[in-house]
Amino acid sequence: MQVNFWELVKTTEPVALTIRGLLVAFSLISWTIIFSKAGTFRRAKNANLRFLRAFRKSARLDAVAAATEQFRSAPLATVFDFGYSEVARQIQSRSRISNMTAVERTLQLGMSEEITRLEQNMNWLATTATVTPFIGLLGTVIGIVNAFQMLGLSGNTSMRAVGPGIAEALVATALGLMAAIPAAVAYNYFGHRVKEMGARMEDFSLEFLNLTERTFEG
Repeated sequence: MQVNFWELVKTTEPVALTIRGLLVAFSLISWTIIFSKAGTFRRAKNANLRFLRAFRKSARLDAVAAATEQFRSAPLATVFDFGYSEVARQIQSRSRISNMTAVERTLQLGMSEEITRLEQNMNWLATTATVTPFIGLLGTVIGIVNAFQMLGLSGNTSMRAVGPGIAEALVATALGLMAAIPAAVAYNYFGHRVKEMGARMEDFSLEFLNLTERTFEG
């Protein structure tokens, strides 16, 4: 006897409907975040490459600052803006760079802001990966209890009588895993991408400091 999964998903039990609806909602939101994050990281990577080429071709910070509007989706451009704003303040007030430590701290603030932006909504993926298997298990337990209660009321003790009810109950576990597995994989993948982007920003901050020293202290 073949079992149609989508037929098992259909149910009129209020508790089962609520649990399955909740799992589907978790899954849909997670996939929306996954596609959005994939696009964000792809645009950030491409924009970073373009911005870095422009930065390395330039001999002065002010020339780079004039072109940063072209690279708004590049995390490196945001880090540059933070660093350049501090450099400009020091040059305006003292006509020289008097505190490189302040420039370094400002670059760190820029990196922190970009990492926070890149990590946005990733907590939802972690929550989905952690919680949905247990929600699915709860639905399965409730379904199995209901199946055995119906078995007791009917007086029929054959497996043929209880099997469909148990199979329907196990659908909740399947839905929970279908929501959790992609979310867990995406969370780990994007977490690695955030670390990579953070390392790129750390390297860029060193290049920024080097160019600043060459421009204003050379």
